[in-house]
Amino acid sequence: MIVELGHFTLILALIVAIVQTVIPLIGAHKGWANWMAVAEPAASAQFLLVGFSFAALTYAFVTSDFSLSLVVANSHTAKPMLYKVSGVWGNHEGSMLLWVLILTLFGAMAAWFGGNLPSTLRARVLAVQSSVTVAFMAFVLFTSNPFARLEVPPFDGRDLNPLLQDPGLAFHPPFLYLGYVGLSICFSFAVAALIEGRVDAAWGRWVRPWTLLSWLFLTIGIALGSWWAYYELGWGGFWFWDPVENASFMPWLLAAALLHSAIVVEKRESLKSWTILLAIMAFGFSLIGTFIVRSGIITSVHAFASDPSRGVFILGILAFFTGGALMLFALRANSMQAKGVFGMVSRESALVMNNILLAVSALVVFVGTIWPLIAEMTFGRKLSVGAPFFDMAFTPFMIVLALILPIGAVLPWKRARIGRAVKQMRWALVLAVALATLAWAMQTGRSALGPVGVFLGTWLIAGAAVDLFLRSGRGNFASKFARMFRLPRADWGKSIAHAGLGVTMVGIAGMLAWETEDIRVAEIGDRFEVGQFGVQLDGVEQVRGPNYIAVQGQLSIWRDDRKLFDLRPEKRNYPVARMPTTEADIHNGFLRDIYLVIGDQQEGGGWAVRTYIKPLANWIWAGSIIMALGAGFSLSDRRYRVAAGARKSPANAVAAE
Repeated sequence: MIVELGHFTLILALIVAIVQTVIPLIGAHKGWANWMAVAEPAASAQFLLVGFSFAALTYAFVTSDFSLSLVVANSHTAKPMLYKVSGVWGNHEGSMLLWVLILTLFGAMAAWFGGNLPSTLRARVLAVQSSVTVAFMAFVLFTSNPFARLEVPPFDGRDLNPLLQDPGLAFHPPFLYLGYVGLSICFSFAVAALIEGRVDAAWGRWVRPWTLLSWLFLTIGIALGSWWAYYELGWGGFWFWDPVENASFMPWLLAAALLHSAIVVEKRESLKSWTILLAIMAFGFSLIGTFIVRSGIITSVHAFASDPSRGVFILGILAFFTGGALMLFALRANSMQAKGVFGMVSRESALVMNNILLAVSALVVFVGTIWPLIAEMTFGRKLSVGAPFFDMAFTPFMIVLALILPIGAVLPWKRARIGRAVKQMRWALVLAVALATLAWAMQTGRSALGPVGVFLGTWLIAGAAVDLFLRSGRGNFASKFARMFRLPRADWGKSIAHAGLGVTMVGIAGMLAWETEDIRVAEIGDRFEVGQFGVQLDGVEQVRGPNYIAVQGQLSIWRDDRKLFDLRPEKRNYPVARMPTTEADIHNGFLRDIYLVIGDQQEGGGWAVRTYIKPLANWIWAGSIIMALGAGFSLSDRRYRVAAGARKSPANAVAAE
């Protein structure tokens, strides 16, 4: 009964969404306040209805209701409760219902916290957001119904993919979707502004918190996925330039560009057309990512589905919303005249350069991701575009971005002198050069990647600190240092996020440049040297988990003749899913990780053992956490809460004639 109610409430939510799409738009066009007022309660009703539907599906998974085909395909009675719950979104149908739930959540939040928005703009934003929800609800109900019943339910299910039975993957998709789908509200603000013909400083302030919130969640989601890949897949890497990884990375880059571009709209009323275009393209790339994951056109270990009919439906959604928004943009672009003028050397110019680098970086990733498909369709050749291409094509843009970021942050608006900015940053530069020189001196026979990464990371971290110090005003060191802690949270958030990017850059460079790898066959009792550590295989035993059987290696780590600690990597087999997995065991440290993987037993009786020493590995995810904390700090600033104090008089607006 609960499952049927869940299905019914989803259908009812679709009807409410259609009403919310049509009535407020007509009301905004005619100036009918009572019609526009329909949008807010309808947005809340949508969220509640879809929330009940999602709760009903979760109930079916938790209670192992095997009359639902989705539960049969993705659950099992012996599965731990955490993975029964995560099984709700560990499949195509359930994940799309989660997608719709988050769409309605952001629409409801715009209704709840958008009280300071002009009534016409609020009505249009909620209507556009609801139109996107209509499309995805129709997709779920007509092609991906999660509530499909079986005539003859089996006694048990076929289990969830064992690779997804992990805490990292339990939380990775919800955070990723909150970022992915959250960009829909930025899209709705952009389209509503184009319909209204008004983009001004107030609009820039309204759209910034939504962009920041989406970017924050996307950062956490990508970091969780990277962390999962690092410890779960047993490959020892954190990023593989897989098409689905790229699908989430491209919107992240564009959202970062949008976030910086909206600052220029808010502060200087410039870059209006560009900012609107970025808002459209950021969500457009989220839809492209959805198409890649669910159409089957590109092979990936992360792909959810390979049904061409579903892919065509998503392609239609992509074409309608992105194409329609771009057509509207073309019609309205001339009306969005920039007010502020600025010199070649200014903070505005630095932000423009920032946007160009981020946008071109996203384009590079897109071309590399989609090129194998284009080559096969056009030339009939099967090509593979892997890490070498992305490393060579993408990295230079990130290096230039890291170089200009600290300087751009201290440049004044409108007109600046580059020499003064460099002088202000001289101590950050000295520190970065000193640490890079130290790294170069300590390494022997290695590439320049490590020292360059240390330089760029230190430059970003020290530059962020100097930026905060300079913002504290004039006076002696003690007074400026004290005033630093009274600066607005948005200033702290920006500096923390930039420093987090620096920490991640140091981690990536250190791990790639200074990693030590050893792969061998070891007998019980063998001890071998890897870097400065000794690794000894003490034994191998079979262990049982709640729904798997594992071969567990017992290895000890030594330095000289002193035992440091034990590690227990496993090779698991899930009988129901009939699938093996590799479970690495990792000793995490501030300066390095020791990473062990046990393989299969060899013909001679030994065991395959892989050992990695990974310098600064945890800095990668620490930097991501710091970036997310920076975004959180900015969001907590009362000046940047949704629409807070953003209302401006019509005289200040740039309206279409």
